[in-house]
Amino acid sequence: MHQFKSGYVAIVGSPNVGKSTLLNSILQQKLSIVTNKPQTTRKRIIGIFNDEESQIIFLDTPGLLKPNYLLQEKFLEHIKISLIDADLILLLIDSGKEKSVLEVLTNELLSQVIQKNPKKIIIAINKIDTERKKSVSNMIKNIQLEYPTIKIIPISALQNTNVEVLVHEIKHKLPIGPKYYPDEQLAEENERFFVSEIIREKIFENYSEEIPFSSEVIIEDYKERENGKDYISALVIVEKESQKPIIIGKNGESIKRVGKLARRAIEEFIGKAVYLELRVKVKSKWRSDPSALKSFGYNIENEN
Repeated sequence: MHQFKSGYVAIVGSPNVGKSTLLNSILQQKLSIVTNKPQTTRKRIIGIFNDEESQIIFLDTPGLLKPNYLLQEKFLEHIKISLIDADLILLLIDSGKEKSVLEVLTNELLSQVIQKNPKKIIIAINKIDTERKKSVSNMIKNIQLEYPTIKIIPISALQNTNVEVLVHEIKHKLPIGPKYYPDEQLAEENERFFVSEIIREKIFENYSEEIPFSSEVIIEDYKERENGKDYISALVIVEKESQKPIIIGKNGESIKRVGKLARRAIEEFIGKAVYLELRVKVKSKWRSDPSALKSFGYNIENEN
């Protein structure tokens, strides 16, 4: 008889390496927003995998980077907390960026964990394909030379290649423990959070340059209606007055397009029709403003 296993697994790695895609693939449900731009994930997103023999609580974290402003400093705090909380750390590496591997492995936050307990680390080399077989093989050999005790698994999160193998390895390494969440629960955050993330995803997909990174989405009102469409009012925050007309577009066409795409995705996510209202507001330099970050749901307390 198998003993039930459970625990927390932090998914960490550089920006745009595929952490959110992997989480969605494992859970077979879109929880984390995915775009082709880095720094899409801003907060720890908890996704819960359940089967008969285990419960794995995944922490999807922002990408490892050198912070340029207060919000990015908060990214690193989220990662630090996840590394401390986690029973296992799943380090995701892009198969096409061999030169950055040792840079990631020697990251100050990660290297402390590796030196203290290398068995806590699993490395997944993501985005494998036929053209990269040789580079992936060389990458595995080079990592093993430096870290011979760390398990390395090549995967494709997008194509679901070896994802089951990875989950099996995680379950093997997890401690024996209880269920922390009910079987039907897939996430810790509420619907408001995921609705705001869906809108933010559509902003990332439909605007370029600094606009996506300068924007935040706040759900001002969310009314559930039994006999009609749910009502959602959302505020899109930008940093500069010059960004507001770009978000809105000529005759409001750009914000209408984002609203239409977001509404469809929200309806698919919650399984119900919604009426979505979007407004745009300027909050100067909000990414470096502690009070603004706190009001937007970021923990800006000093965490040591």
